[in-house]
Amino acid sequence: MNSGKKNITVAVGMSGGVDSSVAAALLVKEGYNVIGITMKTYDYMEVGGIPAGESNCCDLKAVTDARSVADSLGFPHYVVNLREKFNDVVIRNFIDEYLNGRTPNPCIICNRQIKWGAMLEKAGGLGAQFIATGHYARVRYDEQRMRYILSRGKYAEKDQSYALWSVLQKALGKTIFPLGEFSKTEVRQLAKQYGLINARKQESFEICFIPDDRYERFLNEQLPDLREKVSGGDIIRNGRIAGKHNGYPFYTIGQRKNIGAHKEKMYVTAIDSRTNKLTIGPDAELHHRTLIAGQVNWSGISRLEGNMHVQAKVRYKDEGSNALVLPEGTDKIRVTFDLPKRAITPGQSVVLYDGDDLLCGGIIEQVLD
Repeated sequence: MNSGKKNITVAVGMSGGVDSSVAAALLVKEGYNVIGITMKTYDYMEVGGIPAGESNCCDLKAVTDARSVADSLGFPHYVVNLREKFNDVVIRNFIDEYLNGRTPNPCIICNRQIKWGAMLEKAGGLGAQFIATGHYARVRYDEQRMRYILSRGKYAEKDQSYALWSVLQKALGKTIFPLGEFSKTEVRQLAKQYGLINARKQESFEICFIPDDRYERFLNEQLPDLREKVSGGDIIRNGRIAGKHNGYPFYTIGQRKNIGAHKEKMYVTAIDSRTNKLTIGPDAELHHRTLIAGQVNWSGISRLEGNMHVQAKVRYKDEGSNALVLPEGTDKIRVTFDLPKRAITPGQSVVLYDGDDLLCGGIIEQVLD
């Protein structure tokens, strides 16, 4: 056992899943003093329940699985109630963004303000100097830049750095990513090797508080009069009314469903929350080269002095495309892709990389040419 690490306490955010459990096991093996924290961020019955036979990060099974893993590995486990803050910060923002005609990514704000905000504070109160999660990403300190550099996970198919762009420098300096060098297959093998009860547990790809992936259902339950207020708005094509829709909050850029039948394949190309109108067009009208993003968090660099060639991603599963970025005021950037990019969506994130290193990210506000 490393005697130096024995004096370092790491709080592991444990969801009850295999990734965070293996992250904890690896830290124990390395000699750290480990404690487990499971965040209770919402009551799943208050957000519509969960599909039959499924589990998620806030149900009783998730908590008991996390506690069982902690017991088997010999470290204490705590459940932290963050429901009020999660509702005020994450769920409220999620609803507001849809009402503003944008498509939010709640994981971004949760990572910054809940996992690397409230949880980091709770961990400090329990005597931890660092926190760790089961994200597939890497972090290091760069002496020359005097910054903590967040990088992609070693295996691109599981890299989760895109969702971490908003984590601040101070928080990155207190973060360990034990899975950054591993593939998912290797992690499952380690779970079996360590005898973890959740070694075969399936992962969820939906937003945690909408495990059935039915956003319309969720919004209508949270705002019971919403459907009545927004249904029946105009669908616009070439400046003319081409039909009626179910309500602008229930659509996103690139959607084909629920826009009616037309002579050719049509997609939602623009959403206007002020007039409750959708614009539709063929696939070609979904391709644009330039966007403006705000709420920028400078991660790998302290600021942008001039233009810079980067690789940019506009969604989690986006492979990334070559682009030119320029500063646009104090906390905004203008990103112009070498080639048109499909379905750039306001409310989603654009994340910029130099190789594997994450430079910055921001919330897409406008889509231009």
